[in-house]
Amino acid sequence: MKSLVAGLALIALALPAHADTTLFQDNFDTNGGGLNTVPAGWTVTDGTVDVIGAGTGWDYVPGSGKFLDLDGTSGLAGTLSVSLNMVAGQHYSAFFDLAGSQVRNDAESVAVSFGAASGTYSLPRTAGWTHFALDFTPTSTGLYSLSFKNAGGDNVGMLLDNVTVTAAVPEPETYAMLLAGLGVVAAARRRKSRT
Repeated sequence: MKSLVAGLALIALALPAHADTTLFQDNFDTNGGGLNTVPAGWTVTDGTVDVIGAGTGWDYVPGSGKFLDLDGTSGLAGTLSVSLNMVAGQHYSAFFDLAGSQVRNDAESVAVSFGAASGTYSLPRTAGWTHFALDFTPTSTGLYSLSFKNAGGDNVGMLLDNVTVTAAVPEPETYAMLLAGLGVVAAARRRKSRT
């Protein structure tokens, strides 16, 4: 019985060890920039976003390269989204940087959806880049969306940069420990069946 408990403990210790693998990444620097522009690899629906920053004439946070104003200049903030293929039971994390609009006096807010997970983030106008994360573990394999929707409609929204989605992938040592733990459990069962 002690061996069985030890084996189960080994399995429990083995499961959390993982390395993060990048599934998606975009800092918007490869986009040409412009008002009411859809960044490469993304979809914008029900409105617009702006690709601004370095070299665009709208560099509200110098030294940041290019980034997005989540409330484009059409008067209707668009929903920015990307679809990603995800595996059931796999843990995923979305990381992103948000900043205040840097232009208007009002605080802005952005609704972020990541699969079935969601959050709303608000920052004052003068807030610099702030790092956020949202986690999601799908119950079935398929396409899931990461989306950003600014709550305004005044042509100036929160700023978005450095979007990364990672998947927690078990390291090879985890598999070795899991197999060792299963071996201990099997040995304990054999020993118990002999007695």
